[in-house]
Amino acid sequence: MTEPTAGPTEEKPVRKRLISGPGMLLVWLYGVMVVGAVSRSAVQISTEFGHAPLAYSLSAVAGVVYGFITYSLVRGGETARRAALVCCAGELAGVLIVGTWTLVEPSAFPDSTVWSDYGVGYLFIPVLLPISAMYWLRKARASQGAGG
Repeated sequence: MTEPTAGPTEEKPVRKRLISGPGMLLVWLYGVMVVGAVSRSAVQISTEFGHAPLAYSLSAVAGVVYGFITYSLVRGGETARRAALVCCAGELAGVLIVGTWTLVEPSAFPDSTVWSDYGVGYLFIPVLLPISAMYWLRKARASQGAGG
């Protein structure tokens, strides 16, 4: 029997790194936010969930969103870039909605969330981070289009 001859080599699409330069800072900041939001919500949910279930649940959701964005940035590639961009837009919408809600109707939140008052408890990082990330992800797309 003869061995089959190798056909034309199929090129696998190479994932474009999203964590070069300022992208590495985004990964680091999102990683810090994951730890902060998840640990905060885990403690609050396990010890005093009945006090402010909405606030603690929203903090947990924020942690999951931050985790997904971190994973997408590290994974790289066009699909991950698009997924991260959509999640950042959702994150920004959440921060703006919850931030406004906590100012307009503070009684709805007996305790703060990660996104309360637009992230004042986190030095406004929750509102600035998705804006920065969306800018970076769009710039990464533009440079990818220009470079290949």
